[in-house]
Amino acid sequence: MNGVEILLIIGIGIAVSAVAHRRGIQPGMIIVVLAAAASFLPGVPRLELNSEWILAIVIPPLLYSATRGVSFSSFGANLRPIVSLGVLLVLVTAGVLGLVAAWLLPSIGLATAFLIGSVLAPPDTITSVSHGTSIGLPRRVTAILTGESLVNDATALTLFSIAVAAAEGRHASWGHGVLEFLYNAFGGVAIGLVFGLVTLWVRKKLHNSTLETSLVLLLPFTAFLTAEQAGASGILAVVAASFSVSVNLTFDPKHQYPGGYRTRLQEDSIWPVIDFLLETFVFAYIGLQLRFVLDELAESPDPGLVRTLVAAGVLLLVAIVVRLVGVFALFGRWALADRLDAWMIEHSARFRERARIRAERRRGRGGQPLGAPSGRETFLVGWTGMRGILTLAAAASVPELTSRGEPFPGRNAIQAIALIVTLGTLLIQGTTLRSITAALHFDTSAEKAEAAAMLARGREIIAGTPGDTDADFDAQRAALGHALSEHRIDEETARGLIEDIDLRQAARHTI
Repeated sequence: MNGVEILLIIGIGIAVSAVAHRRGIQPGMIIVVLAAAASFLPGVPRLELNSEWILAIVIPPLLYSATRGVSFSSFGANLRPIVSLGVLLVLVTAGVLGLVAAWLLPSIGLATAFLIGSVLAPPDTITSVSHGTSIGLPRRVTAILTGESLVNDATALTLFSIAVAAAEGRHASWGHGVLEFLYNAFGGVAIGLVFGLVTLWVRKKLHNSTLETSLVLLLPFTAFLTAEQAGASGILAVVAASFSVSVNLTFDPKHQYPGGYRTRLQEDSIWPVIDFLLETFVFAYIGLQLRFVLDELAESPDPGLVRTLVAAGVLLLVAIVVRLVGVFALFGRWALADRLDAWMIEHSARFRERARIRAERRRGRGGQPLGAPSGRETFLVGWTGMRGILTLAAAASVPELTSRGEPFPGRNAIQAIALIVTLGTLLIQGTTLRSITAALHFDTSAEKAEAAAMLARGREIIAGTPGDTDADFDAQRAALGHALSEHRIDEETARGLIEDIDLRQAARHTI
């Protein structure tokens, strides 16, 4: 693939996205469909990149950018459903899809079948969240899906790396895989936190917004590659680094410094552009592989084209059903546990006292115990199972050859199945999410009123330190950070108000 082809792909993607946005359609779906159709045009060459470059170049910045806007407090408040969906459900989904793939395509082997399961397991819930306000998603559903999108990516890609190694014959037992999973998780988080702390320390000493932004743009790649070289999870390293940098630079007065507002504004403008370019490229790249993958499957007697297409259709349906059943099972168990706790509180004085102490501790940390999501919220979370950029990028990153120099088993089948399942979920679930949300009749008026009241409280805090000098702006940000630590305002409100302060300060210096 040469530079002209990449630029052509990006240019067409910009034009397609402009049309899609005006019509309220998910641009990625249109891009991948058009790219797949274009692959059948006479004379269109096959575009190939080194498989390791796909994950190393595409995933780290996308994940870092998604993590930047996540509310740490909302993540903590909804940790139970986030872990349930992002870890347990991904493991179950990968296992079920792997077993189904092994049954449908026995020739590819069990390890490759579970590789297909790990590729198809994580839904791209962040795509749903990005349109949450216009769709009408309740705030709690948005918080759960946002947190899930970070955790499930890390879980799935850790499984993916283990499955690739197993398909190449580098693992002797499942026990070894479990140990590697644990090492990947804890090692990745530790490496990410170290890189985040180093970035915070170095950034304050640069005194140049261009250099500071350049440092942060390098952070996801360095954290990812270092963790991967150490055999840990690069994905979790990126998530940990992004959390530590974004939360501290925005809210912690200890990490504020003169000119920091310029860097924050610059980053807020740059990251959406990077997201768009990378997502456009991956959707187009995997779509342009379709004809060549199908041709090679047609020439291969086993698994063959017809069997692979049938398997893709079955796996698409299984992926949708497993997501719905899994969400209802996990949240239903939570609701049952809540009802049991309520019964115990009513009938046991000892249990009632322990529950009171736990609730006081949560309130002291600024958290309120959350009950299980409602039935409508559960269904909506279950329906947001569209596969997207991670599934396509992981499929594209499957190596052509094993470590022994042999053709990787079932590589073409993996790419074809990933593309078909992604398209299927986008068409079935992605195009119906807005209408289903409307049909469920969520009343978000209380949420909007609470957000408005929180915003008014935040503006009162800013009004308590009036003025338009740099010292005044710093004092306003510090006041918001203090109010956040005391739980008088929430993280989303503080982030929005700090962005307003940054803009006013930048405007003051342009006069």
